[in-house]
Amino acid sequence: MFRGNHPAKVDEKGRLKLPAAFKQLIDAGNVTQFYITSMDGECAEIWPLPAWEKREKSLVAFSTLDEAVDTYLNVTSYYGQQIEIDNQARLLLPQILRGSAKLDSEVTVFGKLDHLEVRNRENFERSDPGKLMTLEKKQALAGVLKQQSES
Repeated sequence: MFRGNHPAKVDEKGRLKLPAAFKQLIDAGNVTQFYITSMDGECAEIWPLPAWEKREKSLVAFSTLDEAVDTYLNVTSYYGQQIEIDNQARLLLPQILRGSAKLDSEVTVFGKLDHLEVRNRENFERSDPGKLMTLEKKQALAGVLKQQSES
């Protein structure tokens, strides 16, 4: 499980060096292939390939029947590329995604349970992270947690 926030840098060639805490988890899972994509072009999602393939399997039955699923697959394919980690624990971020999400220097890498999320550090901090958890979102989260505890 990926959790926490780790500052990192994207080098001039567009490579992200994975923070050590996340690299240890990846090594423990013996993962070398990743799918890097985005749902909105504002951040990069780094999925260990087995986790991405699990997501694809859950969507395959709906891909031609559900417009939201079809759109999701189009967008994630547009931004997406399968990447192999190099010997120095670096991942090459897709160029189109680096441009749209401004992933060109200082970034923050968030653990999102089964994948990582990479955001432009300055833009994220400017958005005032403390205000992201609105009352509406807190109530929705409480509902999810309550439902989880009842099952």
